[in-house]
Amino acid sequence: MSTENKSSGPARESRRSGPLVRTVRWMENLGETGFAYFLLTPVFLVLGAVALYPLLRTFELSLYANVLSDAEFVGLENYAALLSGEASAELPGTTTFLPENVRTSATFPFVHVEGLLRSALVVTLLFTVVSVLFETIIGFGQALVLDQDFRGRRWVRAAIIIPWAIPIVIQGMIFFLMFDPTAGFLTEYLGPLGIVAQQNTLNDPTSSLLIITVADIWKTTAFMALLILAGLQSIDRNLYEVARVAGASRWQQFKLITLPLVLPALGIAVLFRTINAMRVYGLIDSVSGCSTVPSLSCMVVMTFNTNRGLAAAIAFVTAAVIGLVVTVVIYQQYKEGI
Repeated sequence: MSTENKSSGPARESRRSGPLVRTVRWMENLGETGFAYFLLTPVFLVLGAVALYPLLRTFELSLYANVLSDAEFVGLENYAALLSGEASAELPGTTTFLPENVRTSATFPFVHVEGLLRSALVVTLLFTVVSVLFETIIGFGQALVLDQDFRGRRWVRAAIIIPWAIPIVIQGMIFFLMFDPTAGFLTEYLGPLGIVAQQNTLNDPTSSLLIITVADIWKTTAFMALLILAGLQSIDRNLYEVARVAGASRWQQFKLITLPLVLPALGIAVLFRTINAMRVYGLIDSVSGCSTVPSLSCMVVMTFNTNRGLAAAIAFVTAAVIGLVVTVVIYQQYKEGI
């Protein structure tokens, strides 16, 4: 009997300290936050593989001269050609939207280049900043209106969503036809005011960029309004009652209650729109064409069929720029406690 107990004791101890038991104890010691991240680990691994593999593959292709023919390893020559402007000869168009006196001024030394990459970078960043800024301001105003209780609010919400539901190609054709030299009518009114070029409006880089930016604001403001409205409706209405009893004005209520509590939703909306605006292509292609208003995504498409090594380098640079912008936005939100 004692021999049996002696033999079974170590067995029980080994079972108590087995791999499964140690794993369970380790998970119990993680805490709620650590356990949540542990459960999300498979998702992170899958998303990391899906996101990182194409990026690494693109970087690998960018190290070759042209993967359509006999691939010759050239290292970082494609990146050097892009940054120095030597690759502009392979790109169908080297126009820049900025006037000559601005491009050659000391105020904008980074624009005074012949390569299409840097002009496309300026176009992309300018389009992103202007469109996201106005979409945020107008969308915020629409969300504040829709957050009020008034008759016909559902119909107003439906009307605001209509531009967002229009496909990009149809949206581009609408603005193309409005400024077309033969069928358009807006050039006749806006041209004499100096807002757009009076002749060949859609072939003028400055006018085309303005039209494309307005078209994007018209369509995507609804997206910003809906996300901000979701944040507004999550605010406890009792806070406003307390503020009114305390004698707070409308501006004080907005500054101390509405704005701080809606910032998380606003930050997410701005982040999503920034990423999407940095990848603009379809709207440009359907309104005026990439040779008139170049963007980073346009450059990838234009060089893909002729030199995929160069196209891969442009795509990787585009991803790096987007990643940098997103990192800055996320850091700013983290810094402000959003």
